[in-house]
Amino acid sequence: MSAKRFVGPSAFDQPLTIEGRQAQLALSVDTVVIHKNGIEFRSPGPFRVWTEMTVSLQSPGNGRKLHCAGIIVACSGNKHTGYNVSMIFTSLSKQAQAQLNTMAHSDLGAG
Repeated sequence: MSAKRFVGPSAFDQPLTIEGRQAQLALSVDTVVIHKNGIEFRSPGPFRVWTEMTVSLQSPGNGRKLHCAGIIVACSGNKHTGYNVSMIFTSLSKQAQAQLNTMAHSDLGAG
């Protein structure tokens, strides 16, 4: 994933939710970067690479929720400073991809 620009505080009405088989994490919007093919986020705990996860995003424009499945492709950091996690989305519908592209190319994403 490319350039880092974090989502502004008014970008989402609700926190970003990351869910896996054994974890659920509600993230504040200032810890997330949206890309056209995935997200990067800061986490207080580590995630194993190749873990399948789902993400729920709520669009500020139309208020619709976007549910994306993906795979963790990188996780670096430590328990003292937190972890930087990169996730690539898989199997997006054309509608979901269009909505994600809009978010990524707005001030919500990294361009």
